[in-house]
Amino acid sequence: QVQLVESGGGSVQSGGSLRLSCAASGRTFRNYAYAMAWFRQTPGKDREIVSSIRWNINSRYYADSVKGRFTISRDNARSTVYLQMDNLRPEDTAVYYCALQVVGRNEYTYWGQGTQVTVSS
Repeated sequence: QVQLVESGGGSVQSGGSLRLSCAASGRTFRNYAYAMAWFRQTPGKDREIVSSIRWNINSRYYADSVKGRFTISRDNARSTVYLQMDNLRPEDTAVYYCALQVVGRNEYTYWGQGTQVTVSS
């Protein structure tokens, strides 16, 4: 079993910052976590991956649209992944989802409920 709980979303003006958190729990997570990621989705657009981080090695990925502005990090002891979002732009407005990939799977198969991020001009 896996539970992913996001927090930290909200409304900010262009150029502002937010820090998202995703707290993970459950036996499946504790034993088989491979990578965690942040996705975002806007109505009318496909879901896109924003950033990801491997759980066992120092490896990170960032979408081109957020490079230099967002930073993903993790706290293994706290089973939490973070997404620090700086210099936010209106196009960053979306529902942000935390996701977990487990060992032996090729996709992110566990998802949180999502948290809304709104950036105004």
